[in-house]
Order: sequence, then structure tokens, then C-alpha cells
Amino acid sequence: MIRLAAPELGPEELQAVAEVLASGQLVQGARVREFEERVASVVGTPHAIAVSSGTAALHLAVLALGIGPGDEVIVPDFTWPGCANVVELAGARAVLADIDPRTYNLAPAVLPALISPRTKAIMAVHLFGLPADMSPIMKLARDRGIPVIEDAACALGSTYQGRPCGGLDRIGCFSFHPRKILTTGEGGMLTTHDGALAERLRALRNHGLVAEGKYGRFTSAGLNLRLTEFQAAIGIAQMARLPAMVARRRELAAALLVQLAGCPGVQLPVEPDGHLTNWQSFVVTIADGLDRDAVRDALRSRDIEATIGTHAISAQPAYTGREACPNSLRAYRQSLTLPLHPRMTDADVSTVASAVRNILSETERRR
Repeated sequence: MIRLAAPELGPEELQAVAEVLASGQLVQGARVREFEERVASVVGTPHAIAVSSGTAALHLAVLALGIGPGDEVIVPDFTWPGCANVVELAGARAVLADIDPRTYNLAPAVLPALISPRTKAIMAVHLFGLPADMSPIMKLARDRGIPVIEDAACALGSTYQGRPCGGLDRIGCFSFHPRKILTTGEGGMLTTHDGALAERLRALRNHGLVAEGKYGRFTSAGLNLRLTEFQAAIGIAQMARLPAMVARRRELAAALLVQLAGCPGVQLPVEPDGHLTNWQSFVVTIADGLDRDAVRDALRSRDIEATIGTHAISAQPAYTGREACPNSLRAYRQSLTLPLHPRMTDADVSTVASAVRNILSETERRR
């Protein structure tokens, strides 16, 4: 079976975890601080705050910005539903925005019509590791006095116009789930240039506790979203090989693009000028009139794992009746994620590309 994704783990991670377990310090200690410093260095921000998941990072970003009942946050419709869920759980409303069908990212042109006096943030998702088109998004946001939350869950190691994703605007949010570039099992990180905001985030992740007085003080109602020391130790080991992992993904993606070039019935992913992607996922769009799920099933019958790109939030029961987002809905119906991870061989890439070509050729002949 050629796996869709596979975490890059080795003896360094095992040794790092063993050292933590032997130390007896298991939660939010020196290793968490070191992991935060390493991520901050890569992202180019003075502050990084480790938390228990990427969704936890998004949740704290919303809370730290003071977003609540009566407020709105613009969220791209084609993304993991957690992006909208954290807004709704804060008592605010997720206003769903359509996407650019070439990049799958938030389409800046739709934003002016969605902004209202209640808009308190725009969430820009760097989907599948490809940076969103941030310049027009950030300019519009600055002109309206609206902060941008970067969902960089998939984008560690990606850059936009030479700048690292996650450090472009007010807050960046990362995930370290096993399908991401770098994994700690579960885990997440917030990054920011704003020192006061960083202090609010640190308090919110730890019950609202701040280091004041002899025993600290609980200055707000917070949550327990801390990262463990052994997760951070895994993350530190992963950070050492991040450049190599990104480089290998880019090699594999380049090979897939060459071998699938001109393949009928499939739209290949793009990398616009100024957008350097880490290729967290390699997502194609199957042509209208072709059954995406049949292509997925045919790949699986050949021992090649594949799945949908991601979800259209507006198509989920929890968000029935929300904004119409036709590009997102089409991507939800027709997008397909193909295997891409550093454990793949060049032969695996050829196997995947050949299978896609054969399946689509057979499908076209049967039409």
C-alpha cells in the first residue's frame, strides 16, 4: 500500500521521549520553551505559544482577539470545519467565503461584499501548504482595521513573497497532527509579533494564570490547552529535519507534476509566483462529469491510498443555510488528495502517476 501520508519519525524522537519520561517533568517545561523558540525562529516572530492542537490554537486566537457574541469572522468555506467551529463556539458567526478554484484558497475578491460592521477578523487558510494570496487580504484588512488570523496549520516551511507563513499578520496558527509537515502526534502553536497578545495567549492556554505575586494570579477565565514535554521533545527532533522534509516533498511534487502533465480529466495543483509551498498535500481536481469517488476507489483497489481534498463547511449539517460558495462546493465534490510524503520513493511516484493516468483513460473510454 502506498500511504496517503506517513510521519517521518526515527530513533531521535524515541530517545527524546525516553529522556523526558526519565526526567519526571512531563508538561510545559524546558522542552516546550525550546520548541517554541525553534518554531518562532523559523516563522520569524518573537513569540510562539505551544498548545495542545491546531484547533486549540485557532480557538485561543479567536478568544484572545476578544471575539464573541454579535461578532463575525470571515472563514473560507473549503477547509477543515474546525476553522468555523472555533468561531461559533466563541458565540460569534462564521461568515463563509468562496475560494479561488485554482489554488483552493480564500478568494480576495469576495471579501468586500462579506465585510460588515460586525466583522472582527478574517481567517486566511494556507490550504494544503500553499500560501493564500495575502497581500490583497492584508491590505483590505488594514484599511478596515480588521486583524487577520493565519491558519498556517499545513504551512510550516511555506513562504509568501519570501516571508514565512504564520508571521505575516496578527496571529499565526500551526498544527502538528500526523498528516502535517512536522508532527508531535497532536499539538499546535500560535505565533505573533505582538507581545501583549502573546501574554494573553499564554494565560488563556493555562487557566488564565499569569506570573504575578508569589503563586501567580488567575486574571481571566482560561482553558487547559498546554502541550506536554514529550510532545515538545518530538517536535524539537522534527525541527532538525524540517528543511530536508520540505525539500523532499518539493522533489516528489515536481515529479508528480511532470508525470501527470497533460493527463486528461484532471486539474493539477499550481504554485503561483511568490508562493512557495511545502506540498503538505498534493490535491488535484477531477473534471466535472467524472466520478471522483470512483477514481478514489480505483486507486485504492491498486493499493494506493487517496481521499477527498477537504470539506465544504456550508455542505455540513451544522452549517445548513449558510452562504452559497459554488467553487468550494465543486472542490468538495471533485477534489482528490494523492499520496505525497518523504517516505515515498521515486518508484512510488511513478506508480501513482501511472495509475491516475490509466484510471482516467479507462473512465474517458467508458463515457
